[in-house]
Amino acid sequence: MRALLVGGGRAGLALTRELAAEGHAVRFVTRTEKRRPAIEEAGGECWIGTPDRIGSLRYALDNVTVLLWLLGPVADGDLHGSRLTMMLERTIDTTVRGVVYEGTAAGAAEVERLAAYNEIPHAVVGTPRDDEAAWVAAVRTAVEDVLAAPRG
Repeated sequence: MRALLVGGGRAGLALTRELAAEGHAVRFVTRTEKRRPAIEEAGGECWIGTPDRIGSLRYALDNVTVLLWLLGPVADGDLHGSRLTMMLERTIDTTVRGVVYEGTAAGAAEVERLAAYNEIPHAVVGTPRDDEAAWVAAVRTAVEDVLAAPRG
């Protein structure tokens, strides 16, 4: 499996370490080069881009199996609204077979709407990041669930 991880922060690095240790590929989005060493040390592939400019993520979807939009603590409504919608629309006719979302109730509703319309399995993670191990486990379970889900 190849995951595109948008967001996640420090907990995303822990998730990347676990997935990479199992042989999965994680393409980790960051805005700056300064995070590259930590991402690569965790076993991830660094992708310079930002969810504020969906065009910077256009080719990040290449050969991705699961989109992980994990921006729960981010207060910017656009990232859980218009940017999220644009990213989900870009998953059509790609290799993406599932979406895992962490964020707002409105964002979860948008994931539900677009994923159902496009028949893409999806899951919403609501586990707080203050317990990093529980958060990583919840995201991993969500990934397993969307990959195991039958497609319409």
